[in-house]
Amino acid sequence: MSELVIRQAGAEDIEALCALILEHGPNPWNHLPEVEVRQHLQGIATSATLAVLAEERGQLLGVVSYRLTRDFAAQQPAARAEQLHGYICEAVVHRDCTGRGLGAHLLTAAVQDLWRLGVRDVYIDRHEENAASAGMMRKAGFAELLTYADPDRRPNGSGRTTLCCIRRDDD
Repeated sequence: MSELVIRQAGAEDIEALCALILEHGPNPWNHLPEVEVRQHLQGIATSATLAVLAEERGQLLGVVSYRLTRDFAAQQPAARAEQLHGYICEAVVHRDCTGRGLGAHLLTAAVQDLWRLGVRDVYIDRHEENAASAGMMRKAGFAELLTYADPDRRPNGSGRTTLCCIRRDDD
């Protein structure tokens, strides 16, 4: 990956990130409603959404977006049940760049950023049968926590979502 640059996304990147996600993200396993994706990425302008992106020679190759949340309190270790944690929302790599480890590299950069913000637990989910996402998540250090029926978001295949987590347990 010569000349690869990984950096935080800013408001000026929002439209390009929307275009990348909506062009290269859709597949039978991904839930990517355009209005929700655009609203989510608009949050970059106010820091409600955070994102890291990869560029090579000025071309956008991938993005991982994430946010702080309390949505997974039920999965938090008891001692941290009330603490903010991270959620990886979108992870998309340009289809010409798959297989280079770029997704896992971006996921790791996002996790590192969340850890710098004081977060100790980071969650991500995927369609149960999405093998490419499963491999990317494992490579970045995520472990599967649970799988559940999610037919509204997962109309294809098993209709199930697998929730994964990576924890920083350095008390």
